[in-house]
Amino acid sequence: MIGRGGAPFRSIMLGVATGLAVLGILSGCSLQQRKEERRIPQYGVVDLGQPRELNQVLLPPYVIEPPDELEVIVRPSSIDLTQRIVTVQPDGVIDLGFGGVFPVVGLTIEQAEAVITERLKDRLRREGETPDDPIEVSVRLANPSRSKFFYVIGAVSNQGPIPYTGGETVLRAILQAGLRPNSLPEKAYLSRPQTLGQPDVVLRIDWEAIRDRGDTTTNYQVFPGDRIVVPGTKERGILQTLLGG
Repeated sequence: MIGRGGAPFRSIMLGVATGLAVLGILSGCSLQQRKEERRIPQYGVVDLGQPRELNQVLLPPYVIEPPDELEVIVRPSSIDLTQRIVTVQPDGVIDLGFGGVFPVVGLTIEQAEAVITERLKDRLRREGETPDDPIEVSVRLANPSRSKFFYVIGAVSNQGPIPYTGGETVLRAILQAGLRPNSLPEKAYLSRPQTLGQPDVVLRIDWEAIRDRGDTTTNYQVFPGDRIVVPGTKERGILQTLLGG
């Protein structure tokens, strides 16, 4: 028979003490995390007038900005253009080689077509050339927009700008950015840039309603320039990670 002071008994007691200590640490960490969550404010208001999933709106005509890539097609083909796919340069122009340089920044696609058409006509008149057929210009985006972005910021796996392709919603944006173990999407909000002097637009996101009930009330349509902020607590320590705390 082994006495109470024997080695096996001491090992058992040491294990129990270690287990209690670990539980105490995890409980303290969990309590600290809940305190952190309560300290993080919930920003924004719910705006029922905002476009959202199942009630989206069309965006205004696309505005060309650097560094968009454009495909420019000109008819008749007798007009010499050495470039067909062009990038909008930082100074807002496109270079069509011998066809000339054309300012397009801030223009819609339709406006860019009109500007290029008129400038080509002027050039041909100065050179004394008259094409047999009327000049027609077609401009389109050669690739998806390279100048329009929205942003997901905070406790997400992929923080930063996300190219805007159209039709994005809060749900899609947050899932695309990816949540982390310390993310608090239930306190997420959307901040929309406004012109100088206009009031801030900060929209509360009800993540649990979107995720659990399919509620579209705050699954807002995302527009270029929007900032979606996902707050988070401090990163979990190694012990918490290993033990699932």
